[in-house]
Amino acid sequence: MAEPYPTCYLNGAFGPLADARVSPLDRGFLFADGVYEVIPVHRGRPFRLGAHLRRLDDSLAAIRLPNPHGAREWQGILQQLAAAAGGAEMLLYVQVTRGGESSRNHLFPRSATPTVFAFASPYPLPTAKTLDEGLGVITLEDIRWDRCDIKSIALLANVLLRQEAADRGADEALLVRDGLLLEGSSSSVLLCIGGTLVTPPNDQRILPGTSRDAVLELAQGWLPSQVCPLEAREISSCDELWIASAGRGVLPVTRVDGAPVGTGRPGPLWREMYDRLQQHLDAIAATPAL
Repeated sequence: MAEPYPTCYLNGAFGPLADARVSPLDRGFLFADGVYEVIPVHRGRPFRLGAHLRRLDDSLAAIRLPNPHGAREWQGILQQLAAAAGGAEMLLYVQVTRGGESSRNHLFPRSATPTVFAFASPYPLPTAKTLDEGLGVITLEDIRWDRCDIKSIALLANVLLRQEAADRGADEALLVRDGLLLEGSSSSVLLCIGGTLVTPPNDQRILPGTSRDAVLELAQGWLPSQVCPLEAREISSCDELWIASAGRGVLPVTRVDGAPVGTGRPGPLWREMYDRLQQHLDAIAATPAL
């Protein structure tokens, strides 16, 4: 991953990322008591910003933490952060914790100001090899907690799963619980089965994917889609498998646990979807900014 851009936002002020400081008694540091969002910027425009801010609202509500900013305030902060970075393709990271207090106490503090932090980093564009050959992944048993619908900063289980995948030469871990395929360690998952795009439904075991939703919208009128539970065994008979995320867009998976998916090459449906997404981003960039 590329180094972040040098400017960040912390508690109402923009300044050098290298100089940003947070108290070691911040509950994000002590308890992972906070949530985050990652918003992609394509062609200089935040992609699906409203959907990302709604998901941030949902995550904050789920941990009983009032949102410190309204949508317009968030938009202003992120626009200024993106302008300081100056890139056309980047990722904006936002984190809100419950803030700091004078001691370590499991109970919510009676008076604490949320810590709000944001920074930008260059977008990790897929390599030519990835677009030509696809990704290799492994399946692992899901060891995460039961509220994966909250975009919590408590990501240790995701880190361990992703690291195990990397240690085994894979690009991602697809997570299985009770025989069901749920999502990747940091991505949504979609299967093409008999000409239909299929993806698991949102529930407490899955983070609602904004990039996945974009893919489903782009499939309308072209590729039939279905949202329903997926058994992990269906991977072996699917024609194509894709992952989607803010930091990856939509990419093809061509190997699962060492076995080829379909022909073992990126499939024609993925190539069409990838092109449609690029055209969609171009069309957004050509419209007047709000």
